[in-house]
Amino acid sequence: MIDTHCHLDYLEDPASARGELGLSVMVCIGASPEHARNAVALAEQFPDVYATVGLHPTDTDEDRPDARRALEELAVHPRVVGIGESGLDDYWDDTKRAEQLSAFEWQLELAGRLSKPLVIHTRDKAGQDSAHRGVMEILTGWPDVPVILHCFSGHPDLLRFGLERGEHTHFGFAGNTTYKNAHDIHAAARTLPLERMLLETDAPFLSPVPRRGQPNRPGYVRHTLEFIAGLREMPADVLERMTDANAQRVYGLAVEPHQTSG
Repeated sequence: MIDTHCHLDYLEDPASARGELGLSVMVCIGASPEHARNAVALAEQFPDVYATVGLHPTDTDEDRPDARRALEELAVHPRVVGIGESGLDDYWDDTKRAEQLSAFEWQLELAGRLSKPLVIHTRDKAGQDSAHRGVMEILTGWPDVPVILHCFSGHPDLLRFGLERGEHTHFGFAGNTTYKNAHDIHAAARTLPLERMLLETDAPFLSPVPRRGQPNRPGYVRHTLEFIAGLREMPADVLERMTDANAQRVYGLAVEPHQTSG
């Protein structure tokens, strides 16, 4: 099984996370210059790890010309399969929207130039949706860049918008999908066309039930798989096969033919 989004270098012992619960591939997200270098180093070390490189919207203080040059150099590495995570984050009171927009559009341009998907982070304060609407507004100007809506919130308008973009948009479902009150995420996970779905952990964050409250691990993606399979009333091994195929296609992963974990 494939974890399409984890922060492997945040774990105390990244090597120990490999192969857990039948995991075959992890995409390690490098969302700052430092973490991008770490992600690429792990991808060079381990054949089942791939990397993305980019600048998180809450790290725009690091958006300098030298940082952009370093990330663009890393972006062409053969083990780098995506850009980001980028996007908009209005959760914090000191949100720097102009800086976030600049970094977001730069990474959209880079993703389009390199024909690699952009991993998009979108977060709002409870009861607000300015970041979600901002992401839709920006993406309107970049209709052909492939994007992954990481840790999808279930926002109904963003769901419709992403589906209208066609095959250029995929939706990542993380451990918070398993939470009891995540009604919008449940609705999206239940109805989304399967060819547009990816599964992820965001490890070490957002541990799924029954691991909630513990540090997340890439192998825990299987709990999210089983939860969504239950929502959709389908066999977990079928969902695993389809979402793994989506991940291979979107990221261009060189993975052996799928083997169910039994």
